[in-house]
Amino acid sequence: MTQQKQQHLEHGQPVGPPAPARDRDAPVRFPPHEALVGKTVSLVPLSAGAHAASLYAHLGGEENLWRWTYMMSAGWRDGRECEEACEAWSKGTDPQFYAVVKQSSGEAVGMMSYLSVVPAHRRIEIGSVILGDAAKGSRVGTEAYALLVERAFALGYLRVEWKANAFNARSLKAARRLGFTFEGIFRKHMVVKGRERDTAYFSITDEEWPAVKHGFDAWLADDNFDGQGVQKRKLEECRGESKN
Repeated sequence: MTQQKQQHLEHGQPVGPPAPARDRDAPVRFPPHEALVGKTVSLVPLSAGAHAASLYAHLGGEENLWRWTYMMSAGWRDGRECEEACEAWSKGTDPQFYAVVKQSSGEAVGMMSYLSVVPAHRRIEIGSVILGDAAKGSRVGTEAYALLVERAFALGYLRVEWKANAFNARSLKAARRLGFTFEGIFRKHMVVKGRERDTAYFSITDEEWPAVKHGFDAWLADDNFDGQGVQKRKLEECRGESKN
């Protein structure tokens, strides 16, 4: 229990601080399903007609099934399966799916979503993330995450969550790199594809967001990359600058 929370008492017992006034006066909204546009990437509401062919090219087929090991879906063995999945996902509200569109090519190179959205408690998750190789080695993936996190806090959410299969080393590493704080493991949390899943929980809170945002802004800045697009400073280094 933090010192800040210990300062708030009710009937002589410690309680959490009051929620921000803006949240009490105007409860947060469910995120509008609208495009988010950055410098290198756009997050566009998923559409089978607009995105399925490109997504299958980057994420589908036998050679890409390994990418789906820790996803809820088993992946796409052919274009028809991809189109049907995208059509179904595009109609949902939670998860709320976005295509990750690389601006330099106009191709949909991945997907991500808001899910487990609970406006009453001001919490929201970013998940169902899968990115193809075309999103790697550039600013595309990191900026896509930054756009979703920034919108969540702008809407008044107090907590942005990240959950991952505890065996998914790539996801655990990515969460830490992006500034999420590890909170623990929910043991035997789910049964996915017939297998027990322990789930690692991470989050960024509204109090942590200014430092995380500084890191995103500094890392994504043009002057942080050389002529070949190679980063000069790591994201963790940029985020650490805000604490100095």
